[in-house]
Formats: sequence, structure tokens, C-alpha cells
Amino acid sequence: FAEGVASHGFPATDIFAPEGTRFVAVTSGVVDFVSYKDQWDPENDDQALRGGINISIIGIDGVRYYGSHLSSIEAGINAGDQVIPGQVLGYIGHTGNARNTLPHVHFGISHPTYPEDWRTRRGEVDPFQLLVAWRDGHNVTPPLMTP
Repeated sequence: FAEGVASHGFPATDIFAPEGTRFVAVTSGVVDFVSYKDQWDPENDDQALRGGINISIIGIDGVRYYGSHLSSIEAGINAGDQVIPGQVLGYIGHTGNARNTLPHVHFGISHPTYPEDWRTRRGEVDPFQLLVAWRDGHNVTPPLMTP
């Protein structure tokens, strides 16, 4: 894992992996938002579009999990779909404002809010220690976010 907090100015983690690596659901939940197309334009730099191809789910724990800069979304995944842990949501890439970086997923954790709230969606809780715990087989739940 590569911690991305210092480079972002807000809590989030960038997970670098080969392009096309599967990005999976970390918990059961419902797909909240899906962006299938990279609409970010460096000439305009709309911050809401910086994530490129991205997806978020609201877990059964009440927490939003967000992954961006994907190369694609798994076929058949749509907002409102139920997902289970380990289900493929998309594939690692470098879309949006990550076009000139190594492939990675920007992983953010936040409280649920409306899909257009990109400031919240990009991350409120540093997920790095949670990712390490999950990798090591520990069942750790992020703190429930409140607006």
C-alpha cells in the first residue's frame, strides 16, 4: 500500500497496482454512484470530475467506500445494485487527473451523502490502517461517519 494523505491534503490512500487489477467491494452494501466515463478535462479541471472512472458503495456498516481512477467498471454494475465482499466493482487504472501517474485506485472512506458531493466522497477518514488490518485478516469497521 502507498499512503496518499500527504499528497492529497485530505484523508485518502492511493493503492498502486498493475493496470487492470481487480478493485473489489470491501463489504456488503449497495452501489451508490458510478461514473463509467472519464470526463475530466485538464483545460477546465472540474474538481468533481478529477476521479475519472469511479464508483462508491454504501456498506451495510453505514459507511461510504469510494474508488477512483479506474480503467473501467465491471460489466453490469449499476447504482442501486447489491454487492458482497470481494465482488469485482472495477479495474485499476489512471483516469481523471491521474492520467500521467502509475495505475492506482484512490480509495476514500466517508459518511454517506449525495453522489455529487465530491469533496466528501474523496475521503474523510484515513483508510490506510484499515487497509492494512483487512489485508492481515482483521475484521475492522471504520467509525460511522456523521455529517
